[in-house]
Amino acid sequence: MPDNSHILARDGKNGDFGPFFANWIRHPIAMGAVAPSSKAYCRKMVDKASTELDGPILELGPGLGAVTRALLEKGVDPARITSIEYEPKFADALKRRFPEITVIQGNGFDLDATLGERRDEKFAAILFAIPIVSEKAEWRQTLFRDYFSRLRSGGNITQLSYMWTPPVPAVPGVFSVSSTDIVWNNIPPARVWIYEPDLAFSEIDA
Repeated sequence: MPDNSHILARDGKNGDFGPFFANWIRHPIAMGAVAPSSKAYCRKMVDKASTELDGPILELGPGLGAVTRALLEKGVDPARITSIEYEPKFADALKRRFPEITVIQGNGFDLDATLGERRDEKFAAILFAIPIVSEKAEWRQTLFRDYFSRLRSGGNITQLSYMWTPPVPAVPGVFSVSSTDIVWNNIPPARVWIYEPDLAFSEIDA
């Protein structure tokens, strides 16, 4: 397991609230959150992600890097992490905060275009924190079906969400959905949703 202590020490006590609030004032709906995710919530997401598998890890909607830091605290090699952030200022801040990871400023809903030459790469885990509940359920399911086609066998998708029901309904034969208990130490309290591939779909796509 890599020793990321030097990265974490350099990051120090960088706070997310100031920059987060400034961007929230400009784009409250697009942000999809009223406050940065708590450390406990981010750690829960990372604990449930299939990071133990070999291979790269894809982070969609990292914001200012709260979940990214949790990945590093867990001992994930920063060279494995690719973070795609749509907001240019957040992407620039993330590059400065964690220059050891790969940060791409782009659209997490169009991975073929955003990943470019890496579009056919398979990931060990996808950590998802982009607001999508305003979209139709069928669109969300189609999106996650695409994400599952980009996972290595045994990989999963974890999602941060305040919803009390699955943000992306399960698709029989493709993926199932479960959740953690409520993380009360977050504003507002929330769950981590875990999406697991159906065995038949996983075998076909492997």
